[in-house]
Amino acid sequence: FFQAEDGIRDYKVTGVQTCALPILTPSDQARLLLRKAAQDLAVLDKLIDDPSIDDETLGFHAQQAAEKALKALLAQAGCDYPKSHNIGLLLDLLSSQGIALPGDADALAALTPFGTVFRYDDLLFEDVPDRHSWPPLLHRLLTDVQGLIDAGGSPDPESSP
Repeated sequence: FFQAEDGIRDYKVTGVQTCALPILTPSDQARLLLRKAAQDLAVLDKLIDDPSIDDETLGFHAQQAAEKALKALLAQAGCDYPKSHNIGLLLDLLSSQGIALPGDADALAALTPFGTVFRYDDLLFEDVPDRHSWPPLLHRLLTDVQGLIDAGGSPDPESSP
C-alpha cells in the first residue's frame, strides 16, 4: 500500500502503479517537504543573477519553495492541507490553526501567480517583480520552519513572533 496524493492505493488492485509516496509520519512528511522546498530555493539562488533566466521561471521556484515550506508546517502540526498552489490560502490555514509566522510572511502570497498563471501564460507585469527580494524572504522562512520541525511536535503559536 502507498499513500498517493489522493488517498491510499494498492497497485495490485487497480492494476496501475501510480506515482505514490510511502506512508509517512507527520514529522517525516514535514522533513520531506522542507527538503523539496530547499531544492527549489537552491535553484533560485543559483540562477537569480542570470539575466537570461526570466522572472516567471525564477518566480515558479520561489513559489514552490514557499508552498512546500508552508505545507511542511501544516504537516508537522498534523493538519491536512489542500492540493493548492495558493500561498494566501496556506497562510490562512496556518493562521486558523494558530500557527504564527514572521511578520513578512504575508509577502509570500504575491508568489501565487508564479505557480499558476505565469506557468502557462506569457503575461506582462504591471509592476516588475523584485526577484532579488525572494531569496532572503525564503531563506528566513525555511530557517524558521526548520527550527520548528527540529523542535519537534506541533508548532507553538505562542513562541512565534
